[in-house]
Amino acid sequence: MGSLLEELARREQLVAQAAADVDAFYDAQIPLPCTSSTVLALSVDAKGIAMRKWLCGSVITDPGAVIAKVFDHAEARDPAHARSWVVLVDGARHQLDLIAAEAARRDIGVHIVIDFVHVLEKLWAAAWCLHPPSAPAAEDWVATTHALALLAGHTDQVVTALTAQATVLPARRRDGLDACVRYLTNNAERLRYDQALEAGWPIATGVIEGACRHLIADRFDHAGARWGLPGAEAVLKLRALTANGHLDEYWRYHLARQHDRVHQSCYKDGYALTA
Repeated sequence: MGSLLEELARREQLVAQAAADVDAFYDAQIPLPCTSSTVLALSVDAKGIAMRKWLCGSVITDPGAVIAKVFDHAEARDPAHARSWVVLVDGARHQLDLIAAEAARRDIGVHIVIDFVHVLEKLWAAAWCLHPPSAPAAEDWVATTHALALLAGHTDQVVTALTAQATVLPARRRDGLDACVRYLTNNAERLRYDQALEAGWPIATGVIEGACRHLIADRFDHAGARWGLPGAEAVLKLRALTANGHLDEYWRYHLARQHDRVHQSCYKDGYALTA
């Protein structure tokens, strides 16, 4: 058992060393410029990983630092703030507060859009308060009656209708309806899908949801797997490099920096001759 644990620790150390220069590699990248008419879309999400110790927020840095890094990358693509910045979120209050604070700190105007798929989930939860399980009428209630109204920008109309329907239900049956009304009311300013669609903005977070599933869930959510912070962070960075198609380019960069660390720093003062 001792030798196995030692081998696992050695491999974790090697992975951490391999990922040591990922942040510096991306900091050195120069994004291609775009015209001011091109939308700049940002999206953030979170995914839990079973750890050897409990951790809230992210693998190794807090959500605020991660969101700041996302803004760094976006600002590198639009340093003059000439483009329309669209931030897609799932409606988590903490994320919304962090995004608003980061945008204010940089004096950047952003358009925050709640993922429409998450809104549909709230509508479905409300639908089952009014319809029996698997009832075909529930689909019409969600899609035809209320989802289309939200896409047309009639959030207030939907809230009014749901509130009226909730009042005729006993308290024990209206939890989903009440939750949906609260969600729509609290996020009304971020549910203007008519304006978003007219401007050509995305209204769903499929890209970031897919990234969370591919980068994190497919590798870290194996049954029985437990992760330490350094190993999980290093594997995550290397998976992102691979998904971006940058692994070969990064590896050349990493080897050059490793050469500097191992050799150039040792010999920077020249060789000392001895008799």
